[in-house]
Amino acid sequence: MTVSDLPLRLRPLLAAEAAAEAHGTGAEAADLEQGAWLRLLEHRRRAGPLPDHAAAAWLRAAVRTEGRGARIRARREVPYAAVGGGEPAAPAASAVEERVLDAELRRALRGAVRRLPGRCPRLLAVMLSPHDLTYREIAGTLGISQGSLGPMRSRCLGCLRRMLTAEVAAPELRGRER
Repeated sequence: MTVSDLPLRLRPLLAAEAAAEAHGTGAEAADLEQGAWLRLLEHRRRAGPLPDHAAAAWLRAAVRTEGRGARIRARREVPYAAVGGGEPAAPAASAVEERVLDAELRRALRGAVRRLPGRCPRLLAVMLSPHDLTYREIAGTLGISQGSLGPMRSRCLGCLRRMLTAEVAAPELRGRER
């Protein structure tokens, strides 16, 4: 691959890779393309041109790296304060606060699951485990048939939903009180 036809030959690949990566990062595909081209030019300046067989793989990796950088920047971005006496921007929650809130939500959910009747606590505890178990593995762990797992799961989730709705959103009294 000569230096002059490198952009022409890699452009369709780069556009496809950037479009696919942009979907998952929330970044613009054109931004990822531009970053990858810049990386390629910097690499050529330092190490020389890439061989034919390595250019496509290197470009894919460069697009992934640009996407990863875009995700990291998006997490760290803080909106500017309003100019001219407007409302100030809401402060972003820190990573520690988010982890604490997530842990509290998980703790509350697991507590609610333990209060469910029948076999529901055990079923939902296995489904909430950090190990991504298949239905076959869950059925084997619980000692039930794989076909009964779906209906049982639906019943247990419905019960959990009703219980949490009653606890969290307790209805206010309407109309006359006695």
